[in-house]
Amino acid sequence: MRIGLFDSGIGGLNVLSCLLKKYPHHEYIFFGDTINLPYGNKKKEELFSLASDAIDFLISKKVDMIIIACGTISSTCFHDLKKKYSLPLYDIISPTVNYLIKSNYHDIGVIGTTRTIESNIFMINKKNILMKSTPSFVPIIENNQIEEKREEIEEELKCFKNCQILVLGCTHYPMLKKIITDNMHLEVLDMGECLVNSLELNNNTDSLIELYFSKIDENLQKNIQNIILFPYHLYQK
Repeated sequence: MRIGLFDSGIGGLNVLSCLLKKYPHHEYIFFGDTINLPYGNKKKEELFSLASDAIDFLISKKVDMIIIACGTISSTCFHDLKKKYSLPLYDIISPTVNYLIKSNYHDIGVIGTTRTIESNIFMINKKNILMKSTPSFVPIIENNQIEEKREEIEEELKCFKNCQILVLGCTHYPMLKKIITDNMHLEVLDMGECLVNSLELNNNTDSLIELYFSKIDENLQKNIQNIILFPYHLYQK
């Protein structure tokens, strides 16, 4: 099976990494729209246009299904995109929301981009949900500044100290797991892992990873090497 994924940048690679751990024998085609990141503060109309361009590109690569590996697109445009395209589309947020609904967690924290938090997509009945927009995190992660900005990150997350679990509502945020779990002792929920656990794929014999980005620089290449531990082909679209 040829599986397409897209995101504004490296966040979607965290989702791809989760997929590769469980389903390594597929052909994966990834597109990261690094020239237009971050997506978190863009208007819905622009997000829909950017998502459509990404999906059209992946369709041109003859993928069989597409995963929207972006919390912002999933929370704002998923239903409109489903109406536009007949190809199977999967969003990154629904599996996480379904998991939380069935869970025993009652005090839940959520961090995400401005658009994701404004959508209220994580508001679940009978749960105490504390949500916070953390727009500075994406550029920190993309620019490899996590250690440099450690204190700033920890300060942003102090309000979640009494939560049972913190939902990483942006696919970039798994890059912050170590800071959150080691120093803040918070349990975290990775949307990529929830998505993978919700899928049932038959492993093929062929394996392929093609990574396309609208802009490639040194920071991006370092991040790719840290996230994707399988052989891959890198291209600038």
